[in-house]
Order: sequence, then structure tokens, then C-alpha cells
Amino acid sequence: MHRALLVRTAPAVAGRWRTEQVWIGGGGYSPHNASFVPPLADRVPVAIADLVAFADRGDIPALQHAAIAHAQFETIHPFVDGNGRTGRALVHSLLRRRALTRSVTVPVSAGLLADTDRYFDALTAYRSGDPAPIVDAMADAATSSVANGRILVADLRATKGAWTARVKARSDSAVWPLIDLVLRQPVISTAVVMTEIGVNYTNAMKAIDRLVDAGALTEIGGRRRSILWQATEVLSALDTFAARAGRRRLTGAD
Repeated sequence: MHRALLVRTAPAVAGRWRTEQVWIGGGGYSPHNASFVPPLADRVPVAIADLVAFADRGDIPALQHAAIAHAQFETIHPFVDGNGRTGRALVHSLLRRRALTRSVTVPVSAGLLADTDRYFDALTAYRSGDPAPIVDAMADAATSSVANGRILVADLRATKGAWTARVKARSDSAVWPLIDLVLRQPVISTAVVMTEIGVNYTNAMKAIDRLVDAGALTEIGGRRRSILWQATEVLSALDTFAARAGRRRLTGAD
């Protein structure tokens, strides 16, 4: 997971346990006044093996399971960089594995970071032996994320309804599966359309042209056979969704 997240930005450390001491807060040269000092590097592999065994359990309620696994991962802090994003990805992975989420993963991690003071206080409490605050924070994040997701679904359904009303085509036209494709992948090329809905170049272009005429797609440039089109309404809905989730760059939360 860590390798997949960091292979492009930090290939030298992607997927590698740290071999040095790290700390959170304080100065850059020593852990003096640090807010938290994770375990020594040589203890990381054993600690992670224990965490993996815990994550593999199925006898704990899913949300509490994800909260504790996340807090323990952040406490081990097994990498020199990317611990925050990997720990948040772990939350989504566990929720999918426990079938609490299915085809779409709501942005629980973004909800966790909506109140950073509360989040870091909850991690501190966990490290002092009290898991309740991080479980409470996870539950609140999940609740707000589900509500946010429902708004997004409603927005996308409304967009699809408006497009469908403007498109005039036979029931077997490739434009109908293309609408569903664009809702989940709002920037497309002819190659993507041909692959995803199984049509030839001519029929892909006919379907794209219908959505352009309906105002659903806009050409954004490229060479003749690699022109891209985007669904501005879908992208706007996703941007608004992300803004509601409170996504932002966070120092110390990597």
C-alpha cells in the first residue's frame, strides 16, 4: 500500500520500513520537545506483524476495528514519510474488507482531519491507553462522510437525469452506457470509450458527439485520435464534494 502511494513521489523510500528514529513535532535535529516519539526502528517489523494479525480479525465491530488499527499504525509510524496517507488508506481498506463499504468508499479519512486538534488529541489519548476518543472521532467522521456521499449521489443522479432528457437516441445506442461511464470517469478519450463500452471508433465518436451536442461533454484538446473530453458538471460536483469533506494539505499528517 505504501509503495503504491509513494512510488512516484518518493521512490527511494516507497514500501520500505524506516531504519532510523523519527519523531513528531519538536525540532528537526532531535526529539527534544517532540509531541510523540514512535518505537525504535528495529521494533517496527514485529509491531507491524502484530498489527496485521489484529487487522485480520473479524470479531470486532468494523468501525471500531478500523479506528484502533489506524491509531496503532500511526503509533508505530513505520515509514520515514507517508505514514498519514497510508494510515488513512488502511482505514478504507479495512472498511471494504469488513463490507461496511462496498462499491464506493466514503471519505472517512477526510472527516477525521476536519478537526485536526481533536484528531491528534485522540491519537495522544490512544497512546496513553484510552481508545474511546479515536473510536468516537472515527464514528463522527463516518457519519459526516456518509451524509456527504449521499449529497454527491443526488447531484450525480440529477446530472444524469438532465443529460438523459436532452439526448435523443435509440435504446441500443452507445450513448447510454457512455453516460454511465462519464459519471464515474469524467475525463475520457475515444480509446477509453472503445475499451470500456466495447464499441469501435466510429460508434465511440457518435456517442461522444451526442453528449457534446447535449452539453454534457466539452472537448479539452489533444491530437485527433487522442482528443480528451470532460464532463464539467461531474467535475464540479466532485470538487464540491471534496470541499465539503474538508480536504486540505496538513503539516504533520502527511
